Amino acid sequence: MTATSFDAFESKMSAADLPPLAIRTFRHYLEQLEAGNRGTLSRADIEPVDSVPDAEQLTGTRERGREALARTVVVKLNGGLGTSMGLTRAKSLLPVKQGLSFLDIIARQVLHHRRTHGVELPLVFMNSFRTRDDTLRVLANYEELAGPIAADFLQHKVPKILSEDLSVARWAHAPEHEWCPPGHGDIYTALVTSGLLEQLLAAGFEYAFVSNSDNLGAVLDLDILGMFAEEELPFLMEVADRTEADKKGGHLARLQSGGLTLREVAQCPPDEMESFQDTSLFRYFNTNTLWVNLRTLDRVMKEREHVLGLPLIVNEKPIDPTDETSPRVFQLETAMGAAISVFEGAAAIRVPRERFLPVKTTNDLLALWSDVYIMDEEHRVVPAPSRAVGDLVIDLDPRFYKRIDQLQIRFPKGAPSLMNCRRLQIHGDIRFGMHCVFLGEVALRHELPEPRVVPDGEVFG
Repeated sequence: MTATSFDAFESKMSAADLPPLAIRTFRHYLEQLEAGNRGTLSRADIEPVDSVPDAEQLTGTRERGREALARTVVVKLNGGLGTSMGLTRAKSLLPVKQGLSFLDIIARQVLHHRRTHGVELPLVFMNSFRTRDDTLRVLANYEELAGPIAADFLQHKVPKILSEDLSVARWAHAPEHEWCPPGHGDIYTALVTSGLLEQLLAAGFEYAFVSNSDNLGAVLDLDILGMFAEEELPFLMEVADRTEADKKGGHLARLQSGGLTLREVAQCPPDEMESFQDTSLFRYFNTNTLWVNLRTLDRVMKEREHVLGLPLIVNEKPIDPTDETSPRVFQLETAMGAAISVFEGAAAIRVPRERFLPVKTTNDLLALWSDVYIMDEEHRVVPAPSRAVGDLVIDLDPRFYKRIDQLQIRFPKGAPSLMNCRRLQIHGDIRFGMHCVFLGEVALRHELPEPRVVPDGEVFG
């Protein structure tokens, strides 16, 4: 790419007040796209990973974790709006348990650690421009969280690229659609451009625990922290056993050169999708919960002139996501877990499924609302101890339950009891009363145009 051909992108990003490093990082990936790199990672380049250390078998690391806690920061990815569920503000503000939002619960978890262990333990959110104001407004209610470390930093944005000629995408009908987030791999760049990485290191912090704000299973674990600090690892990825529900998610693999890597579905060649989804072949998926050594991150970023060089992910979409006929564009992204292939000596650790409770759909949300999960004295959301029927599968009719407001209309008096339910399928417009109970496997169908109304206390199954 010549300087002249990049001018239009640079001008657009500069006009949006994006920092020079963000512009230079975008150029790094745009040059790869122009050179024909579509971010694919073939089966010929990788091997499955047969086994990794198991967090449930760690012994003797907790005390080391307590000692390292004073030099640890909690970072939550918080840029999502939950638009797929009909939300127009930060998903983390959605009430999920006992009237508390994701953000409320995260704040209380951190405050519990502070009080119990007498440490500073900063809580920092990586926000987007759309989530920042609402998030900071709620955090202001937790005065104890305030401290010298900034409460948040901003994820960058990057221009979309017309797929037909790789020029700057324009969409006068809705200019906001000309931009996209660069993926959560942007966290490393944003830590530098915000000045937060420098601030944390100057204050003596060494370890970052990083996870999604909508994954309440991702709580700071002293045993894992102790292992991370004891072994002086540069980077640690939490992985879990893949099931059919995870077959489209990014999986752990080993490069032919020997190091670990993360392969996302967008990086898989189309003719290899069957092997990508083979959960017996690629056994572990990335939970997107990571542990990062901040001093190592700082050193490697400086060695690479602050362009970390994560593997490229190329997504092709219509410029207007609501209009499939709008011009096709490329969105250049990176995944933060892909840093496992950048840091020499990076590792993965298998964690129990309880550490992965993301809310991506109203199916997930209904499960969290229900008695399948409880909130303990440490403000952790965990499976109810009396539940003994295994995984719960919920399949709600998207015509009537896809959006949060639709779910609330059909469960106006609260979630049903799912404690002894294995599978729940609901097809049609059904509205439930208080204290309904589902047992075993339940499939409900209602085909009439007017809603079916279920009385309080109804038992199904």
